[in-house]
Amino acid sequence: MPDNKKMAKRIAKLENYLSNPKELSLHESEIAKLLKKIKNEDEELFIEYLKRLPSEILGEVVLEFPDSYLKDIVSEISTQKFTKAIEELESDDATDLIQDIEEIDKDKADEIFESLDEDDKEDIRKLKEYSEDEAGAYMQTELFSSNINNKIIEAIESFRKLKDAGEVENVHQIFLVDDSQKLVAIISLEDLITLDFNKRFIDVLDDEMKNPIFVIDKDDIQTAIKKFEEYDLSVLAVVDENGILLGRITADDVYDLIQDSATEQIYNLAGVDDEAEEESLKEAWKKRATWLFINLLTAILASSIIGLFDDVIGQYVALAILMPIVASMGGNAGTQTLTVFVRQLALGELDTENSKEAIKKEIILSVS
Repeated sequence: MPDNKKMAKRIAKLENYLSNPKELSLHESEIAKLLKKIKNEDEELFIEYLKRLPSEILGEVVLEFPDSYLKDIVSEISTQKFTKAIEELESDDATDLIQDIEEIDKDKADEIFESLDEDDKEDIRKLKEYSEDEAGAYMQTELFSSNINNKIIEAIESFRKLKDAGEVENVHQIFLVDDSQKLVAIISLEDLITLDFNKRFIDVLDDEMKNPIFVIDKDDIQTAIKKFEEYDLSVLAVVDENGILLGRITADDVYDLIQDSATEQIYNLAGVDDEAEEESLKEAWKKRATWLFINLLTAILASSIIGLFDDVIGQYVALAILMPIVASMGGNAGTQTLTVFVRQLALGELDTENSKEAIKKEIILSVS
């Protein structure tokens, strides 16, 4: 039975935000969480509030929802509002949302795409060319860059204009390129403000700045993830095979990838999918029944094997006492092994080179 007081609080919070979004600041994830809870109790009210959200945040909120929500959202939100919402997103998120809409309604996605300005179209076309396991698929083309021959003060003025126009967000460094747009160096904003603004970048670069960490756009995304972990990065430059700067991958996308990968593997081990928390009772029962039936068959097989030794167990009653202990220890050992392997798989620490050694180690630990 719905909790009317909690529902009223959620509605009041959304109403306060919608009446004055500048004063009551709510993060997109908070809004999505409120809307999810409203959807569970009132589908029509969920759609009504979704339509009332400002275009500036609509895209970010929609991306917070699980895939199971998207069919209703795509059918209810107008093409015009989706277009405005996508224009507010960074290029990687805009591409993700367009592709999500394509899977549900190709015609509507095409209509939205054609309504975008040419710069947004070009960015989306480029990013859609990458497969989902390539680093380029996760980069955003918006970044802060400058030619190494420019004066530092010129770059700072340029950056100020970009920020005022809302063209760049979450900037932590400036990428320096040569005349052919090849990546030459990276300077953090922390270091930038300590430099002599009247000098050119080429005159102040040190060896560390001229040794930028980057990933090639066609590299596997796991290569990028490992660099984030190894160098403790917040942003990673993306270049093509010729070293030309294309974009950047931000840490929030990497965190999402790691979390999604770990969640998927844990759910797969249990026989459920990554939308298990959002499924209805009927859907969850259907998907889990097969896995539970297989478990039932293996349990019956184990019981039938034990049944073959009824006479022995009857003669040695102590064996019956030991059976649950052996089963419990085996289950615990299996859980420990699964936990270790899932963690290594999620973090990319397990590959063809060390998998045999890892398996051998776990077998020895289990037996001993």
